[in-house]
Amino acid sequence: MREAPPVSRELKPSWGATLRVYLEPATLRMLFLGFSAGLPLLLVLGTLSFRLREAGIDRTTIGFLSWVGLAYAFKWAWAPLVDRLPVPWLSRRLGRRRAWLLLAQAMIIAGLLGMAVTDPAQSLQAIVGCALLAAFGSATQDIALDAFRIESADVNRQGALAAAYQTGYRLAMIWAGAGVLWIAARAQAAAAGYQHAAWQTAYSVMAASMAVGVLTVLLSPEPQRRPLPPARGAAAWLHEVLVEPFADFLRRYRWQAALILALIAVYRISDVVMGIMANPFYVDMGYTKDEVAAVTKIYGVAMTLAGAFIGGAMTMRMGVMRVLMLGAVLSAITNLLFAWLGSRGHDLQALIFVISADNLSSGIASAAFIAYLSSLTNVSYSATQYALFSSMMLLLPKFLAGYSGKYVDLFGYSNFFTATALLGAPVLVLVWLAARSQAAAGARPGP
Repeated sequence: MREAPPVSRELKPSWGATLRVYLEPATLRMLFLGFSAGLPLLLVLGTLSFRLREAGIDRTTIGFLSWVGLAYAFKWAWAPLVDRLPVPWLSRRLGRRRAWLLLAQAMIIAGLLGMAVTDPAQSLQAIVGCALLAAFGSATQDIALDAFRIESADVNRQGALAAAYQTGYRLAMIWAGAGVLWIAARAQAAAAGYQHAAWQTAYSVMAASMAVGVLTVLLSPEPQRRPLPPARGAAAWLHEVLVEPFADFLRRYRWQAALILALIAVYRISDVVMGIMANPFYVDMGYTKDEVAAVTKIYGVAMTLAGAFIGGAMTMRMGVMRVLMLGAVLSAITNLLFAWLGSRGHDLQALIFVISADNLSSGIASAAFIAYLSSLTNVSYSATQYALFSSMMLLLPKFLAGYSGKYVDLFGYSNFFTATALLGAPVLVLVWLAARSQAAAGARPGP
C-alpha cells in the first residue's frame, strides 16, 4: 500500500517553540556541517570563474568548464555505496556516516590544495583535474551529510535542520566567494591584474577552513539507524542497494513520482544557470575583488542569515509548498534585477541592492526546498534517495549552464539574465500542481 504524503493536522507551534529548535545540539551541528558542505561549491564553480576570467580565460571556455559541477548531478550513481558500504578502518571507529564524511572531506582538502598550487594561465587541465577531485569529494560529502541530517531528527524538525544547514552553507559560500576575493586582494596588495601567488594564498586558506567540518564530524555522535536485514547472496544485496531505494520511492508515490521528479529537476534552474556567469559579469562590469568581497561580506551575510531563518520559520508555520512557491517567484525576480544591474554600469549602490535581494530570496527558497526533499525520503534509504533528488535538481541546470558563456558572447548579459528568469516560469506551474496533488492525497481516506 502506498503511504500518502504526510499532511500535518496539528496546531502550529508557538514562536517560542520554533526558536528553541534552533538551539538544539542537532541543529547547531547542522550549522557547522552546512559550512563544510557549502565551502567547496563556489571554489570549483563560481569563484573559480572569477579567477579564470581574471587570468584571461574566455567566457565560452569558462561556461564549459562549469560542467565540473556535473559531479553533483551524478552523485546518485555512487550514493548506494555510501549508503550501505563501510569505509575500511574508519567505519569501525566513527560509524558509517561519519566515516564517509571524513573521507570526503579529505578529498576536498586535497583538491583545494591542488587548485592552490596550480596556475590556470599555465596549466588549465591540471586545475580542472584538481577541481574535479574537490567536486567529487564534495558530492560524496553531500550524500553522507544529507543522510546524517535526515537521520538526526524527526520530520517535524527537518525544517529547522534545513534552515541551520542552509545558514552554514550560505555562510561558507560567502567565505568561499567574498572571503577568497578579499584574501586574494590582500595578498596581491597594490599590484594590478592577475597574480597567481595571491590566488594560491586564498585557496590554501580555503583548504584550511575545511577544519570546521572535520572537527564537527569528529565531535558529533553517529545518528541511530534502522537495522537492515542481511541480504541473502550477492544478487539480493545488489537489489537491496541499487534497486530498492528507487523502487520504494515509486511504490510510495506512484503516478505522482513523475510530477515530483519534474519539480525537483527544474526548481533551481534560474539560479544555477545564472550563477555561472555572475562572477565573469562582475569582472566585465569593472568591479574589483575588493568591491565584490565587501558587498557580499556585509550585505550578503545579513541577507543570507535572514533568508535562511525566514525560510525555515515560514516552512514550519505555513507549510513547505507555500514557501516553495514564494521562493520560485523571488528567484525569477532577482535574475531580472541582474539584467537591470547590467544597464547601470559600474554602480556600487545598485550592486549592493541586487546582491542583497539575491541572497535573501535564495535563502528562503533553499530552506524550503531542502525541507521538501527531506520529506520525500524513506529513512531506510535516506542517503540514496536524497542523493537522487539533489542530483536531479542539478543535472539539467548544470548542463544548460555549460552554454551560458556562449549565450553571453552571442546575446549579451542583459538578454542572458532575462532568459534565466523566464526559465523559472514552468517551476510555478509544477509547484502549484504538486501542492494540489499533495493536498488531494492527504484528503483521501487511507485504504
